[in-house]
Amino acid sequence: MKNRYLLNLLLLLPMLFIIVSCTSNPYIRKIPKEQYVVMLSLDGFRWDYSQLADTPNLESIARDGVKMESLQPSFPSKTFPNHYSIATGLYPDNHGIVQNSFYDPELDRYYKTGDRQAVEDQAFYEGEPIWVTAENQGLTTASFFWVGSEAPVQGVYPSQWKRYDHEFSYEARVDSVIGWLNLPEKERPRLITWYYPEPDGVGHHYSPESQEVKNMVEYLDSLIGDFLTKLEALTIADQINVIVTSDHGMARISGDKVIYFDDYIETAWLDTALGSNPFWMFDPKEGYKDSVLLNLQSHPHLHVWEKDSIPEHLHYGSNQRVMEIVAVPDINWSIAWRAEEVPTDYVGGAHGYEPQYKDMHGIFYAKGPAFKEGYIQATTENVNIYPLLAKILGLEPAETDGKLENVQHMIVPRMLSTE
Repeated sequence: MKNRYLLNLLLLLPMLFIIVSCTSNPYIRKIPKEQYVVMLSLDGFRWDYSQLADTPNLESIARDGVKMESLQPSFPSKTFPNHYSIATGLYPDNHGIVQNSFYDPELDRYYKTGDRQAVEDQAFYEGEPIWVTAENQGLTTASFFWVGSEAPVQGVYPSQWKRYDHEFSYEARVDSVIGWLNLPEKERPRLITWYYPEPDGVGHHYSPESQEVKNMVEYLDSLIGDFLTKLEALTIADQINVIVTSDHGMARISGDKVIYFDDYIETAWLDTALGSNPFWMFDPKEGYKDSVLLNLQSHPHLHVWEKDSIPEHLHYGSNQRVMEIVAVPDINWSIAWRAEEVPTDYVGGAHGYEPQYKDMHGIFYAKGPAFKEGYIQATTENVNIYPLLAKILGLEPAETDGKLENVQHMIVPRMLSTE
């Protein structure tokens, strides 16, 4: 009798092992049929800020989900181009927001970040943002200040969206997003994109390694903690994927590393000059292109290209909105005009440099039913976020520069076979 009992026990052990494995292994846990994505962008949050400050809530997301070693921005590493690259999966050359401010020769109009009429004009936005993909396929979306969401791109707005209001309190943004997730199911957005303009502001003003940046990073982390706590109280909490990302990083600049255009070229040689430190574009007057090029190229810390000779890895220069000459310095160097002369003891922060510099890299943290637990993803370009979102939401993606295969290892394997 005793032997028979032992035999039955031995036969049951493999079955018990399978049951325990299935309930504890995050890679084969049950996947909700309908998932939500809530993606927050922290402007200018450099890849290593969590190492410089106390960020327990971001660390908890990494522990429960996934974290990228860093998120590589698109060129130029500026705010508007990169938020729209995240939304569309396209490099700026292919989605049209080639700089924070630019001129479109076909429209004969300027796009500027502070120009409400331009920001809300669909004519400037090429490509297909993820909320347009979702809305066109029957999913409700909402957006809180994400670049492009204030214009009817391809004739489509998010179901709910807000005009940018810099003074809208950070705490109220948390409550607004939670309010959207508490809506009745038919009205509830399956995709929410939202945005904070920090720590970009303090990074510019004080430099990325400053105490002010550390304080801001810890404040933002506390807001994330408040959001996660309120999220857990929702009835759909186990269906929600949370993503925290950023558009770019930040590099230290100082007054002893400034290149002044006036020392190399004459303004009389130019039709147009557009830009902000450290990224500028120029249209020379007829007959002056070589003068502008050769004189600017003489500085050892300044990279200057004709638009059709920009290095291939930057994916930039084919769009008509890119001007004839592009200039960007080495990391930590600034470019300016003498009219904006910088004191030699100045210290601050800047972004816009070539994306291979690690200080330009941002963050990507995510957790939820679609993501593995405790997984570290290698550095990845931000154009790969769009196909990731499309997969999680069960959408047929538009054509993009990003590829799901570049980020699919972050996803629970069963997601890849789920139809």
